[in-house]
Amino acid sequence: MNMIIPIFSLFSLLFSSSHGAIQDFCVADYSAPQGPAGYSCKNPAKVTVDSFVYSGLGITGNTTNLIKAAVTTAFDNQFPGVNGLGISLARADLAPGGVIPFHTHHGASEIIIVIEGSLCAAFVSSDNKVYLKSLKKGDIMIFPQGLLHFQLNAGKSNALFFVAFNSPNPGLQLLDYALFGNDLATELVAAASFLDPAEIKRLKAVLGGSG
Repeated sequence: MNMIIPIFSLFSLLFSSSHGAIQDFCVADYSAPQGPAGYSCKNPAKVTVDSFVYSGLGITGNTTNLIKAAVTTAFDNQFPGVNGLGISLARADLAPGGVIPFHTHHGASEIIIVIEGSLCAAFVSSDNKVYLKSLKKGDIMIFPQGLLHFQLNAGKSNALFFVAFNSPNPGLQLLDYALFGNDLATELVAAASFLDPAEIKRLKAVLGGSG
């Protein structure tokens, strides 16, 4: 009986150390079929250094839109080198009054760092507690995986922040578009959300929904 615990511990150690990578990288092969685990690996003989470099985040996004904000991503479908590595990045530009509306990332936690301007940012836990903070240049904030969160530029100048995710493709669902960008009948949305049907119709018209 006394031998069971040491043996179990040894097997736990062996199995816990058996998940190391068996290859250096898995650059996304966009010409091959994509499966549930992501993109297939490109033949390493055809991989160049350009697969590991991405310049898209150096470009200011266009904020002349409904939300006065722009998000530029460096996920596995734009940046093949992050495929399989459990990381990705994004850039967010917000004009004064700009907002990244309530949304979730079902596949990753998020951390942001403010580069320019100031933000009001928050997430809501599963027990509906709000974690709200005013952020300034140099501040960082974490948004746990799957929780609703937003970022708002309440200042008088443009704001810029960079985002890191612990997934090559964190996924995204915007709450407003989930509610009003769909083709569910207005009566069903009203019954499920307790919102006024007239307001639902107005928001569907704005966000491209129908029904």
